Amino acid sequence: MVRQNVVVDNDRCSIARALGVVGERWSLLVVRDVVNGVRRFEELREHLGVARNVLSRRLAELVDAGLLDRVAYREFGSRERYEYALTPAGRDLWPVLMTLMAWGDRHLADGPPPVEHEHLGCGGKVALVPVCEHGHDVDPADLGLRLGR
Repeated sequence: MVRQNVVVDNDRCSIARALGVVGERWSLLVVRDVVNGVRRFEELREHLGVARNVLSRRLAELVDAGLLDRVAYREFGSRERYEYALTPAGRDLWPVLMTLMAWGDRHLADGPPPVEHEHLGCGGKVALVPVCEHGHDVDPADLGLRLGR
């Protein structure tokens, strides 16, 4: 196969569309925290150090985009409140977050990685490796593009 340039208009480009949903800094950080178990508004606000209005707007946008669900809960003696849970679309962002984290660890860290993901089943370090449908590791130099149908 010969590598060739394929140009996709930004309005059809999947990367551009995805960035339209999660390209704002706080959006991915909110998803990261929900993935890591921080699900309530005050916990998110405190952990992220973000202004209430910014967090409210980001949460609403992530719910509207179908990445998070609002789930009601009530602690004894308190009014009903909401926490946020990942939808299947939100869970599908996990590999993106892992890849961004690995890139940051490799190219921006000033020491050892602050955290590493491990498989709870065996304790092994988790790494994401691009593979083709036949199980071959793929390097960017070996990547070709073809237009979708």
